[in-house]
Amino acid sequence: MAVGVQLDFKGSALAKYDQAIERLGLLPGGPSAPAELFHWVTETDEGFRVIDVWESREAFEEFLQTKVLMVLSEVGITDPPEIQYFEVHNYFSGARWRA
Repeated sequence: MAVGVQLDFKGSALAKYDQAIERLGLLPGGPSAPAELFHWVTETDEGFRVIDVWESREAFEEFLQTKVLMVLSEVGITDPPEIQYFEVHNYFSGARWRA
């Protein structure tokens, strides 16, 4: 079952997020990580927030443990994110809208 994941990185800046994404080999607008169905990020008053949809909680947690946590420390994000999980009833993905 698909799962929504919200990660709040308090005290971190989007520049650190950009560095982490680059080290993970992910490009803006490009393909996502395996088993990741949807991803977006925004700046917050306290840092930044990532919102994802994954094929399963286990897929997300494996990616977090085997890839993300190491990269976060490499770019200087030392505090772990606050993570919330959400049951996903439905989601959309696909071709980009064109003007």
